[in-house]
Amino acid sequence: MTAIETRGLTKRFGEDVVAVDSLDLTVESGEIFGFLGPNGAGKSTTINVLLDFIRPTEGSAEVLGYDAQRETQAIRRRVGVLPEGATLYDRLTGREHVEWVARTKGADADPDAILDRVGLGRDDRQRRTGGYSKGMSQRLALGMALVGDPDLLILDEPSSGLDPNGIQEMRDLLREEAERGTTVFFSSHILPQVEAVCDRVGIMSDGRLVAEDTIAGLREATGGSSEITATVDALPEGFDPATLADLAGVERASADGNDVTAVCSDPGAKMEVLKRIDEVATVRDVHSEEASLEDLFNRYTAADPGDGTGRTESEASGTDGEPEVEDASGVTA
Repeated sequence: MTAIETRGLTKRFGEDVVAVDSLDLTVESGEIFGFLGPNGAGKSTTINVLLDFIRPTEGSAEVLGYDAQRETQAIRRRVGVLPEGATLYDRLTGREHVEWVARTKGADADPDAILDRVGLGRDDRQRRTGGYSKGMSQRLALGMALVGDPDLLILDEPSSGLDPNGIQEMRDLLREEAERGTTVFFSSHILPQVEAVCDRVGIMSDGRLVAEDTIAGLREATGGSSEITATVDALPEGFDPATLADLAGVERASADGNDVTAVCSDPGAKMEVLKRIDEVATVRDVHSEEASLEDLFNRYTAADPGDGTGRTESEASGTDGEPEVEDASGVTA
C-alpha cells in the first residue's frame, strides 16, 4: 500500500493563481520522503489538501489508502502532523499537551515515554508552555505528532528552532520511525538535513512536481558535477593540470600547490583522472565530493517563482507566509 498518492491534483485560488498544478505524487509506505521547493511552490497547499484543510479544484488524493476528502477522520486517526510554528496553549504544561492529544485521538499513550523520546526534560514537561523556548516548543510539537504510533508522519520544517544536537536527535528519531514501518513525509528548507535522512525527494516549482527520485538518481538525471582532489608529493615541471580536461567526462581541472582538482560531469571519470595523475606524481591523499542536494535543487527551481503575476501561493490564499493549517488533533498553526 502506498502512503500518499495523488493523481492530477490541482488547486486554484481565484482565476489567476494555480498553487498546485496536475500533481502526480507517490510516497511508498515506510520511506522517508523529503518534499522540497521554494516559498510559493505549492508544498503547503499540497499538505493542506492531503489533510482536508482545503479542497482540491481537480484531481484526487489518497492517504494510507483512504480518500483524503471522503475519509478524513480515518486518516487523522492514523496520521501525526507537525505544522510549522505549531500553536501551543500557554497555560498547559508540556505533559498536559500530550495527554490532551491522546484523549482527542483516543490513543493509549505514555506521555512521559513520548517526551523522553523527543528530549523534553522531566522538569520542563511540568512547566507551562508559555515560558518555552522555540526549541522546547518544537520538541513538544514533535512529541504530540507521535501520539498514537501513527502510520504516517507529516512534518513541516521539523528542525526549526532546534540546536545542532536537537537536529541530530530529530534525524535519529525519524530513522527509528522509518525502521518501525512509519512513513515520514516532511518539508524542509534545510537541504543538508534532507540529504542526510531522506530515501527519496520530490521537488516542487511553480505548482508542479519537477523532480522525484533518490538523490543519487537526481544527480544522474541532471548530470550533476562531482569533484575529485588528489594531493601529491610534487607535480613535475611542465605538467599542465588543464590537460586532464581532455579525458572523457571531465569538465575542467586545475592545481593549487600540491592539490590537483578535476570537476567531472561523469562520476566514472574520476578513476581515469587518478590514473593520469598517478602516472606523473605520487598520490598521497584523495578527496571526492558529489554534487550536493542544494546544487540539484538550484537546477530545478527559481528563488520564488510565484505564479508569474508577482503573487505567491501564500499571498493567493490570503495568508502571511504559509497557509494556516491545524494538526491532526485540531491544534491550529
